[in-house]
Formats: sequence, structure tokens, C-alpha cells
Amino acid sequence: MAGTGGSPLLRSPSPVMNTMPTPPSAAVFDVEAASGARRLGIKPAADAGAAFVLESKGKWWHAGFHLTTAIVGPTVLTLPYALRGMGWALGLVALTAVAAVTFYAYYLMSRVLDHCEAHGRRHIRFRELAADVLGPHAPHLLLNVEDLDGCSTWWSPCKLPSTPIMYSDLAPNGPLKLYHFIIVVAVVLSLLSQLPSFHSLRYINLGSLLLSFGYTILVSAACIRAGALSDVPEKDYSLSSSNSEKTFNAFLSISILASVFGNGILPEIQATLAPPAAGKMMKALVLCYTVVLFTFYLPAITGYWAFGSQVQSNVLQSLMPDKGPSLAPTWLLGLAVVLVLLQLLAIALVYSQVAYEIMEKSSADAARGRFSRRNVAPRVALRTAYVAACAFVAAMLPFFGDIVGVVGAVGFIPLDFVLPVVMYNMALAPPRRSPVYLANVAIMVVFTGVGLIGAVASVRKLVLDAGQFKLFSGNVVD
Repeated sequence: MAGTGGSPLLRSPSPVMNTMPTPPSAAVFDVEAASGARRLGIKPAADAGAAFVLESKGKWWHAGFHLTTAIVGPTVLTLPYALRGMGWALGLVALTAVAAVTFYAYYLMSRVLDHCEAHGRRHIRFRELAADVLGPHAPHLLLNVEDLDGCSTWWSPCKLPSTPIMYSDLAPNGPLKLYHFIIVVAVVLSLLSQLPSFHSLRYINLGSLLLSFGYTILVSAACIRAGALSDVPEKDYSLSSSNSEKTFNAFLSISILASVFGNGILPEIQATLAPPAAGKMMKALVLCYTVVLFTFYLPAITGYWAFGSQVQSNVLQSLMPDKGPSLAPTWLLGLAVVLVLLQLLAIALVYSQVAYEIMEKSSADAARGRFSRRNVAPRVALRTAYVAACAFVAAMLPFFGDIVGVVGAVGFIPLDFVLPVVMYNMALAPPRRSPVYLANVAIMVVFTGVGLIGAVASVRKLVLDAGQFKLFSGNVVD
């Protein structure tokens, strides 16, 4: 069996199939050009983005830390809101289905990367993989979608209203606004962004993993306490009486789930593994989804149980309402907010690596040292400018749950649900009547439809909330 092995259902194509020519790509041309240059005694130009940002030194557990940070973040606090749009039964089924499909899709993408590497084409970027499998025009679209995912994943968590709400509880007449907190986060992030490579984030991302356990336990404990209070209103888990409203809410919830499970940078994470990378990502995925099972289901269930159909887009808002006292001890909520903010830094660093790799591929000189003056100066300038631009957008836009839904439908569903199964069917070419091929086609059709309807539902919710929109507002629209 070609490739790296695996289960019989995910068998690589036969040797005859493997002799088929692969689609042309920039990555393939780069490999051929480099080989020709070596035959002529010419040293090919090094790729600074690969050499510096995506250096391949990591172990499988380092990749697990990176994956966990890319997937498990404060957006888990929107999961009770996602259940609100579907109810208990459908909500938990959808949560489980999205978890299973994303695990499967990420595994397939890893298999495609392993397959290409076994045939002498190791891809360390999503756009290179897409060019090899889908054709030379695919990277242009993918680059735009990756940019959307990266920027929005940075600013959406930064819009978490927990920090200013917490501040208003402690200092009701204090002068600080939401954008002040975002500026503080941006300043700290601009310093941390100078860490030169994705691999250098491995211990930060281990800390991120531990932080996710910490705040999900604290928030879930707070929800259990709030739901058990004797003077809380009777819990209501009913859905909208309007069928159209119920449908739109359900697809908005699925879009939120897609965003929460979204990754979009698995090839870049696999690039951090020391070669050969074959088989290592499966261990990393198991580590990541072990954390996912705990950190996703616990706050989703406890938050929806405590607040029902009244739960807000970030469950911390429900625990710290605008009117009345907090429904949990201030110290507990304060500690949860601190842990959330610390993890936001790690998440922003992870999703910024794609942008940093693109910038350094053009601006850095791989022939010089990573810490030479020639490379340090543009790195500091460009990374600081990137963080400042993201912080400006974060301070300007007041949406949180709405943005998460739009990003899930437009960005993460194509990258994480549709493209992996399409690329697997094209690259490894399983028989068209095999269970794997048919399952992949079904996933592609279902989630393409879900993405389109979810995009309409998410944009509709954004339009409905637009009346509350104010630039640089201190209030986050639910």
C-alpha cells in the first residue's frame, strides 16, 4: 500500500493510480526548478518564510499543542448560544456530528499531506497543497479565505465583552472602554509576535491548553451555581414559534459550531513536525480532541442548562448581566477572565503565523541569520503593523456572536469540511463506489449546502443587529 498506511477504508490508491500525473502547481515547479539548479551547480534561493517561520523541528505532541490552541479557545463560551438555536436534542447531536466530521476531515487532510510527501512533494502551506491537488488557481481563493479566518479569529476573541463587563463591576464609574483593553492586548501581542517561528510557540501553546481547562472549569462551575439559585426565573428551553425563524436560528447555530471547531491551518501545523511527518498528526489529533471533548461539552451543557433560551452569545455575559449583581463570585469570574485573556494571546500568535510566513517569504533574506539586523528590522516593523491593523478592526466592530457565525459559514466550512474530502478524493483517488469516496461526497454536498444557508442566516442576523452598531462602541452587540 502506498503512502503511510492506515485503516483499510482509507487505503491509498493502487500503484497504477499513483502513476497518474499530478496537477501542476507552484510548489511542484519550485521543486523542479531547485533540482535543475542543483544539477547546474547553482544554489537555489532559500525560502525565508519556510526557513524561519515554518521551521520543521517539532514532535507530535508539539503539533498537538498547536492544534489545541488553534481549535480550543474562548469561542467555546458561545456553545450554549449555539444550543439555544437548536434545543437540547438537535443541539447535542449537531455538536457531536461537527466534532466527528472535523476530526475525520483533519485526518484526511493529514493523509493527503503524507501522500504528497511520500511522492517527494512535502507541502508546508495550505496554498501549496491546494495548488498541487486542485490546480494552480486554487491558492488565490484559499489565501483570501485563510486571511479571513486568521484576522477574524484574532479580532472575534478580542471582542469578548467579559473584560469591560468585569471592569464595570469593579469600577462602575471607571474611565476605561472596550478599545482600551484591546489596545493593551495589542501592545502585549506585538511584543510576543517577535518570537521568530511557529515551533517557538510550543510551550506557550502547552500553557494555552492548560488555560482552556482552567477557564472552562471555572465558567461551568459558575453556570451550575447560577442555575441552582433559588430566585432565578424558570428555565425556558423552547424554540421560536416561527418555522422560518427556527430554521434560520438552527443554521446560524451550525455556522457557530463550524467556527468553534474551525482550524484552517493544519498544513502549517503539520509543517512544524520534523520530517518524516507521516503518521504523527494522528497522534496530535487524538491529543487535541481529547481536550475538545472536555472543554466543549462541559460549558455547552452547563451554560444552556443554567440560562436556557435566554443565554447570550457569550455565556460570561449571562453570568455578569448589565442589570443586577453577578450570578457567581467576583473572584471566580475575574480569574476566568484573566485565563481567557492569557489564552487569547496564544491564539492570536498561532493564527498570525500564516500572515508572518507570507510577509517573511518576501521581506526576509534566508541567507542571513534569523536575528541579523537585515531580518530583524523588517520583522519587527511588519509584525507590529499587522497586529495594529487587527487591533484597529477589533476596536471598531462591536459584533461577537454574529461575526463568529459569518466566519464559520464563509471561512471555516469550506476550509475544514469541504476541501479536505475533495482533496482526498482527488489525490488518493479511492474507488468511486467505496464507502470512503461516497462518505466524502456526502460530506461535501451536505456542508456546502449548510455553508450557503448558514452564510445567509449569519448575514441576516448581522443585518438585524446593524441598528445597534456604533463604531468604536464600548458595548458588544449580542
